[in-house]
Amino acid sequence: MRKHPSDPQAFFTLFETSIGLCGLAWNERGVIGFQLPEDDASGTRSRLAKRFPGIVEVSPPTDIQGIVTDVTALLQGEARDLTSVPLDMDGLPDFDRRVYEVARGIPPGRVLTYGEIASRLGINNARAIGQALGRNPFAVIVPCHRVVAANGGLGGFSANGGATTKRRLLAIEGARRDENPTLFDLIS
Repeated sequence: MRKHPSDPQAFFTLFETSIGLCGLAWNERGVIGFQLPEDDASGTRSRLAKRFPGIVEVSPPTDIQGIVTDVTALLQGEARDLTSVPLDMDGLPDFDRRVYEVARGIPPGRVLTYGEIASRLGINNARAIGQALGRNPFAVIVPCHRVVAANGGLGGFSANGGATTKRRLLAIEGARRDENPTLFDLIS
């Protein structure tokens, strides 16, 4: 992501979760990115610096600390609703924004298929949904891990760890057998 001179200053914080050291980036308009763990802290910092040139690491203000607390709790298996987290989607394609809004509505422990999201958007192109989710800068807050293949498989996941990370996130959230028996077999 390229920083434009008129963009507001961006900040980030790193925080420990049950899956490792995550990062949260924000500006005055809202969250601009979430970073799942890399192999170590320097990898997570480097990934954020590459995504958001000029970003500055700081202690989070109270509102951002609340988001960190909720994400940390969610990643420990606690039910948390992240749909009210303000996201700065400036510069993102309209189609991606629409996909992210649908994905944000998937509650923990539930899944939709790429095709179901396509249908909700009035298109017949599950691959386009997968591509948009592959560009998702807000992983976990926009829960792209809750979108799976129609055949009961996991589908793709572009974060570090790929399908293993996706499987782990679904297991933490308690994706249930009655929702998708084949998926349950994959995450158990």
